[in-house]
Amino acid sequence: MKKLEFKMIDSHVHFDVKGYDILEFEKQYIEQYGKEKWLKLQSKNQYQSKKWAQAWDFPQRQPADDDVNTTSVRWLEEMKKHNIEKLVFVTGGNNEILSKIIQSHPEHFIGYAHHNPFEIDAAEKLEFAISEQGLKGYKILAPDLPGKINDTSLEPIWKVAEKYEIPVLIHFGILGAAGGLATHVNINPMVIHDVARAHPDISFIIPHFGCGHPQELLQLAWVCPNIYVDTSGSNQWVRWMPYPLTVKDLFKKYYETIGPERIIFGTDSEWFPRGFVKQYYDEQRKDCIELGMKQDELKLIFRDNIARLLRLEE
Repeated sequence: MKKLEFKMIDSHVHFDVKGYDILEFEKQYIEQYGKEKWLKLQSKNQYQSKKWAQAWDFPQRQPADDDVNTTSVRWLEEMKKHNIEKLVFVTGGNNEILSKIIQSHPEHFIGYAHHNPFEIDAAEKLEFAISEQGLKGYKILAPDLPGKINDTSLEPIWKVAEKYEIPVLIHFGILGAAGGLATHVNINPMVIHDVARAHPDISFIIPHFGCGHPQELLQLAWVCPNIYVDTSGSNQWVRWMPYPLTVKDLFKKYYETIGPERIIFGTDSEWFPRGFVKQYYDEQRKDCIELGMKQDELKLIFRDNIARLLRLEE
């Protein structure tokens, strides 16, 4: 299988920061039902864990490094090893922590703000993150929010994103496995429909091919040309679809519907010793090449689309 003739940009990576690895839905579950029940749910998760391990043969996850500088060095080594131009960290502890990480390696790392948009000063935080902290986008985990993402109270957030024309990455779909979330007011990407139509200058990136909602995302992207799809993650949600579906099928369908100009490569890499998830990259590259995509189309997907949204060429 031929290699890409350019350095890639991984648009979807998480910087693992010690003490910042618990999501709001896990906190809420433990507060409501107790830690014991949460742990019982995890212990009953053997089938999913076994399937995931069999699919990718990943090593055991190590705890996050005590010092973020150690993690930064590990990522720089991964970039050199895998011919990566830049890494886009969509989370990294909090805005302040990630800002310092990015500022230490601005030629290699890009970071997104990732605070809760329902915070009272969320719009001001986003403005500060973009104008002062050097962050270049905004990541939202929609099913982990306390309210609906199209609530009119979030309009100040969209106005800031519109002002700076930053990409907004929003995760929809299932979160986690045992004890996670399969239903929520923000589970379906169609909930962002009116917001996307009202703000054509904001590029909304929906990761993981829609994470269980490919039909809705394809329809959404058809009517909203500012909707992009990211390819990141294991995408094992294809297993529970009620019809045969592969990642290659997804590439083909999105390619035929919105073209290569709105498909963005990512891996969802996060922890060590796994590091950059080359298995995801290899499979995605293979799928695109087998579908007959040309080198200039591969360059759009694996580099240029995200570079354009982040204005890296300016």
